[in-house]
Amino acid sequence: MKIASRQLPSFLPLFAAVASSGLLAALLPSVAHAADKSFSPAQILAWGEKTFEGQTAYRVVERDGRPALEAHAQGQASARYLEQDISLEETPYLKWCWQVDGIYLGVNEKTKGGDDYPARLYVVNKTGILPWQVEAINYVWSSNEAKGSHWDNAFTDRAVLLAVESGDEKVGQWVAEVRDLRADYASLFGSKPSEIAGLALMADGDNAGGDATALFRGLSLSSDATPPSCGA
Repeated sequence: MKIASRQLPSFLPLFAAVASSGLLAALLPSVAHAADKSFSPAQILAWGEKTFEGQTAYRVVERDGRPALEAHAQGQASARYLEQDISLEETPYLKWCWQVDGIYLGVNEKTKGGDDYPARLYVVNKTGILPWQVEAINYVWSSNEAKGSHWDNAFTDRAVLLAVESGDEKVGQWVAEVRDLRADYASLFGSKPSEIAGLALMADGDNAGGDATALFRGLSLSSDATPPSCGA
């Protein structure tokens, strides 16, 4: 990703350097679920957009009878982002469903030239008042790094990439993810944030000229670790 062009506003300066609950819970809502935050594909489409290199094409599509956000990159990179303080004391679990139509063969994701992913989701924690005082976790669908592995971003030491999925075994399938953000920040940064400053997601292929399509749905911050329902 090209550092000079990767400047996101306000809480997202870091990106300049890197390019439901169940039926029972719905029927019997409790205080524990009152603070949960869910983001529909249409809401994500309405988030801010920052272009890094060309524009990833975003649109809401229907898949398996339900809406999903489609992100299609053909050598481009632009992110949809939300700037919002969200409590990790009330909603520590990040949940989402995603699907990719392929991976990038032959890229070294630990280098600047290979810093491309068919799908990624960012979480940002502000550690101070200065723009560069941030810690970001990039949850990525890696093309070749082992699932569960993590590494520093090639452009900055303020971001860590974590491969929550890897390779082509699940290409074309919906995959549900649940991450305990407090545990991940403790493990990756040794920090204990009480809140995050925002979210972003993207499909990108600007460095290696990749072509990939990702689908997202079921994005939420929740008080419980129940996996989201992804559909077929």
